[in-house]
Amino acid sequence: MLIPELPSFLTQLGGADYKGLIISLFTVTAMLSRPFSGKLSDKIGRVPVMMFGAVVCVVCSLFYPLLTTINTFFLLRLVHGFSTGFTPTGQAAYLSDIIPSHRRGEAMGYLGTASGLGMACGPAIGGLVSNQFGLSIVFYLSSFFALLSVIILWGTHETLKDKKRFSVSMLKIQRKDLFEPLVWEPCLVMGLATYAYGTMFTLLPDLGVYMGIQNKGLLFTWFTIASLVVRLMGGKVSDRFGRVPVLRVSVFFIVVAMIIIGLAKDQWWVIAGIVLYGFAHGTTSPALLAWATDLSDEHHKGRGVASLYIFMELGIGMGAFLSGWFYHNDSTNFFFTFMVSGTLAALAFVFLAIRPLLARA
Repeated sequence: MLIPELPSFLTQLGGADYKGLIISLFTVTAMLSRPFSGKLSDKIGRVPVMMFGAVVCVVCSLFYPLLTTINTFFLLRLVHGFSTGFTPTGQAAYLSDIIPSHRRGEAMGYLGTASGLGMACGPAIGGLVSNQFGLSIVFYLSSFFALLSVIILWGTHETLKDKKRFSVSMLKIQRKDLFEPLVWEPCLVMGLATYAYGTMFTLLPDLGVYMGIQNKGLLFTWFTIASLVVRLMGGKVSDRFGRVPVLRVSVFFIVVAMIIIGLAKDQWWVIAGIVLYGFAHGTTSPALLAWATDLSDEHHKGRGVASLYIFMELGIGMGAFLSGWFYHNDSTNFFFTFMVSGTLAALAFVFLAIRPLLARA
């Protein structure tokens, strides 16, 4: 609900030149909090970790209407990042506890579908509510939906068998908590592929305005609907044919989508590129999550999932920051900015293509 409206909100505060920081600052905190959320989900349980992230969403959304300066806006974006840093880590670890390994891709597809439903409805609702009732109501409504998730989690059964009581010493992060080396391959692909995601979510509102699309949230809706359509199938296909073969195809189409959007001359070509990217991302995400869970140590699933999400946030954050910098509020820079995203996704495709040769070497 918030993402399509935040660029104009920041512009009202006088920060039009800093749109790239809207997503990147959010992901910085999310990335830095992953080692903590991964460790805590393996220690105190999956549900408390999910709950903390949801509560952060409730509180932060209530504070946006009170902001009057650019600095306080960016400070709140940093705090808001804890929501993404904690909740998805607990979710993926929770699913890995209750789903058999041969259906893990399908399960991650269900998780992605649930997330995609929110992402499909949220931007369109946010744009509609903002146009009719003002931006403050969007923030309050966002907080209300987050509160509903807290209520659901309150009655959720914990799946971690050997859970411990929280202690401050658990917040001490050692080197082994920062990264799970067993999952380095999906992490590398994730970082390179999700740079395009950061670019999309930073530039789509301005690209929509440039193309004459009044409700910017509809562009995000096209993306998430396409992602929803393919997520369940993509997860099942990776269970059947393997994670890497599926990823080769999906990452290739990320490259193609970036080229189409970068060359687009009207709104229909933009929508076509967005839909193709939605198909590609909707397949890539559950396959990578299932692959990382496959490779993770049985007793440190939270750490493995957290490592993957660290690279996801690194890719998204760099994509958002650098894309905002390359774009610089100049429509003539759209092409170059999207080509950079396509190039990095192409590197991920090359790695997946030559991976068998590297393994033999």
